[in-house]
Amino acid sequence: MASIDEVFKALADTSRRRLLDSLNVRNGQSLRELCSGLDMARQSVSKHLAVLEAANLVTTVWRGREKLHYLNAEPINAIAERWISQYDRERVRALADLKTALEAEPMGNPEFVYTTYIKTTPEQLWRALTEPAFTQRYWNTSFKTDWTAGSAMTWDNHGVEITDPGQVVLESEPYRRLSYTWHTFTPELAKRFDWDEELAVKLAAERRSRVTFDIEPAGQMVKLTVVHDGFEPGSTAAEMVRVGWPEVIASLKTLLETGEAVKV
Repeated sequence: MASIDEVFKALADTSRRRLLDSLNVRNGQSLRELCSGLDMARQSVSKHLAVLEAANLVTTVWRGREKLHYLNAEPINAIAERWISQYDRERVRALADLKTALEAEPMGNPEFVYTTYIKTTPEQLWRALTEPAFTQRYWNTSFKTDWTAGSAMTWDNHGVEITDPGQVVLESEPYRRLSYTWHTFTPELAKRFDWDEELAVKLAAERRSRVTFDIEPAGQMVKLTVVHDGFEPGSTAAEMVRVGWPEVIASLKTLLETGEAVKV
């Protein structure tokens, strides 16, 4: 897990900030794309990316043989919670602006990618992602399924039960990887969250997305990478999960590390 010193050190370099700016404009770029877009030598970009990855400001996802790079807002969120609320906001305006940029929807790629480190075990994290006793506590959501690939899922989302043939488990490797399709946007769910008719119709018309959790041991911690993709360009659902997931993941982390959680 990156320290605050590592994050500040990574942000102190102009070239590394340019890389973050490039990813903010178009997230999910390969090394080749980053090099050509910034007119920087491949070796230099690789070195800067390594520093950004070590600081957890950039996370990577493999698509076939291609390694794609994504902004990761988690360390900026952590710094904002610790520092921005305690000190003069004028003195930390740059951090606040960067936090906003990291959380904003990048143009051209509506995928959500977020990496955090949790002081727990892969087994315990798996339970927290799948068992109602955990998911209800930090997410107010639970699932009825046997967690095998291809199995149907019934969601209980904040007290609204959602059953649909399109809600299925896609991948299930206990303690390593879990993937499933997202829930159906039903009229009952729209009523529960008091969405107006225009928003409800727009969400219902979008294609179904999917979320994937990758779990990796990292010393005495576990690295959790959440990838939510499959959205259409300009997706309203993508904008909503981009705001919602950091809150859910933060609550999950708090629950596993302290035994307490705030439902979202």
